[in-house]
Amino acid sequence: MIKVTVLGRASAKPTVTSHPSAQIVNVNEQYYLVDAGEGVQQQMFRCGINPLKLRAIFISHLHGDHVFGLFPMLSTMGLCGRQTPLKVFAPRPFGEILEYHLKYFDNQLPYTVEWVEVDTTKHKIIFENRTLEVWSVPLRHRVPCSGYHFKEKSPELNVDKFKIAKYSLSIAQIVAAKRGEDITLEDGTLLKNSELTYLPFEPKSYAYLSDTSRSAIAARRVKGVTLLYHEATYTADQSKEAKLRGHSTAADAAQTAVAAGAERLIIGHFSSRYKSPEVLLEEAVKIFPNTQLATEGESYTL
Repeated sequence: MIKVTVLGRASAKPTVTSHPSAQIVNVNEQYYLVDAGEGVQQQMFRCGINPLKLRAIFISHLHGDHVFGLFPMLSTMGLCGRQTPLKVFAPRPFGEILEYHLKYFDNQLPYTVEWVEVDTTKHKIIFENRTLEVWSVPLRHRVPCSGYHFKEKSPELNVDKFKIAKYSLSIAQIVAAKRGEDITLEDGTLLKNSELTYLPFEPKSYAYLSDTSRSAIAARRVKGVTLLYHEATYTADQSKEAKLRGHSTAADAAQTAVAAGAERLIIGHFSSRYKSPEVLLEEAVKIFPNTQLATEGESYTL
């Protein structure tokens, strides 16, 4: 199960109703923070999410609206007694910034903050555990920038208990079937693995692509994604400005969702020039009907 909670959906200039970029990705009750715009810890509190539960933090790039909220949250976690080490995945030169923050503001934290450099030119696994892979996805922005693709690992096969009884399968045969092997019975009958086993659930995936100009390569790298978040800073009439600033229009986001074969699309990172983001939604749904606006405080379950 993957659940995405939007904490911020504004672009560089926050508004009275929107905060800068930040999201919580909950994968089977493992909590990850993606980007950390200003006010992120207050938003987490409002959504009932304890920062002490964070397993890791992923920063897309080093523009302030994606990182300014991180440092006060590090301090708060120290005040709350966190002792578990925390990894922060981010591009260069985040290590230098973190070093100065720890030196001048948090030199007595009760836990370790470890920077893991993200190479924004590489598409590769940067984090992995028993149930999850996180891939970096190079993006096209004015500074080095990476998206993140959260992918549930395929679960172990289950063996149909009725087939176990029907064919009197031994423990060794059951174990072999769970490995994906076909089974040969004593009388020579060959049982195809697909006849005996099933996946307990279909693995889901979530891709976070912000900030970026439209990228066909990024779309290919998240092919088949269950839920895609893509920035939609501008409407199509501002496409020239979008390209100049390394951003996307709502139409760009929708076209990326089509190219990726995504099941659902969420758009965010809205420019403050739009009094209502509905105009951006209207543009996107004409191209990709299953589009929703990122709404702060809302969760999207896969």
